[in-house]
Amino acid sequence: MKVKRFFAQTMAEALKQVSEQMGPDAVILSNRRVDGGVEIVTALDYDENMARQRLGSRAEEATNGSRLAELQADQHRRLEDELSRSRDRIREVREKRAGQGAGYARASFSDIQQAVDEQADVQVPSTGRTGEAYSDELAQMRAEISSLRDLMQGKKTQSPVEPSATSAVQQRLAERLQEFGLGNELAVSIARRHKAGRLEDGWKQSLKMLCTGVRTARTEWLDQGGVFALVGPTGSGKTTTIGKLAARYVLKHGPDAVALVTTDRYRVAAHEQLFVFGRILNVPVRVVDESHSLDDILDELSDRHLVLIDTAGLTSSDKGYQEQLAELAQSHHNVRTHLVVSATSQPRIMKSVWHCYKMANLAGCVMTKVDEALTLGESLGFVMETGLPVAYYTDGQKIPEDLHHAQAVPLVRLAVDRLKALQRQQAVAEGA
Repeated sequence: MKVKRFFAQTMAEALKQVSEQMGPDAVILSNRRVDGGVEIVTALDYDENMARQRLGSRAEEATNGSRLAELQADQHRRLEDELSRSRDRIREVREKRAGQGAGYARASFSDIQQAVDEQADVQVPSTGRTGEAYSDELAQMRAEISSLRDLMQGKKTQSPVEPSATSAVQQRLAERLQEFGLGNELAVSIARRHKAGRLEDGWKQSLKMLCTGVRTARTEWLDQGGVFALVGPTGSGKTTTIGKLAARYVLKHGPDAVALVTTDRYRVAAHEQLFVFGRILNVPVRVVDESHSLDDILDELSDRHLVLIDTAGLTSSDKGYQEQLAELAQSHHNVRTHLVVSATSQPRIMKSVWHCYKMANLAGCVMTKVDEALTLGESLGFVMETGLPVAYYTDGQKIPEDLHHAQAVPLVRLAVDRLKALQRQQAVAEGA
């Protein structure tokens, strides 16, 4: 999430600056009148969950999204003001040094120490692009102060602009992680944990961190049993995944203990594919409608070991969106709702879908269309950032062969293989 503050004489001028520098996707966190005009604080890739994490205990004051945005904007202003004070203090110290010459060292050491202390008091968010940007600026200012100290003590210092070997390795590691498919924010965060050593050592360490960060379901639904619902946008693969799950269950346990349910009464012929699966597998298919509520149907199917619920691919602007999610969230049955995420989606779309469906009390996710994605780092980064455990992933249309129980190490290994395949294709293309 990138946060930025804009000043202008009028609101129209400020909005023009936002449009030119942040683009049409910018979210306005706050706007207010200040001396000489107006101030607007905006954000790109705004994430309420991430904002709450950055604010810590202060997030408890946010009773709604608007108040949360105001608190985020206030934190951004405070950080910028503190950084500005630190810059001014350093500038004063440099000017005194230039004016007083060699006699400056002994007389102004306390000034520099005060600048260091002031800088140490600046609180930087632990995560996020904005926090990283502040960290970079603070690192540069600390390097400047260190340079001043060494000059006073007669030491020869390395230029703060020249990167050390470690920072060069970290930068290259971050670039490789971005090639892997991770977002810039997560890639930089992981790369910075590699303090020293060779690039390959950092790469192996980063892959281990990914294996640790990607959560997966310990047991399969087929053995665990219960009521599971799949939600997600149209075309993400919900119905096909349910068909694969049902087919695998029937092959393993028979058709008598499984049932299929659909809540999609909003589209014409929305049930046809699910009914086809039901006829082929010889399992019952029930439809939630005005006459049959979800809880009524689940009551009737209480003797079934496994019940799989298909849903309509609705967005927040569609009629019935709130109704469908409320049915799942408020059911007196233990419905474990999972988000179906296509591995071919852009990271921003994945997060948007997650925001759209998280009110259904998501218990995890299913990753689909893995075979169609150029890289899998985007999907792995998504599940790490949201904390959603991955239950299954699919990599083709074959039923049920192309359904796999998710495990972190094989998923990361698959992502590495996909990166190598992409690099080979690029090398061939460049050599052609």
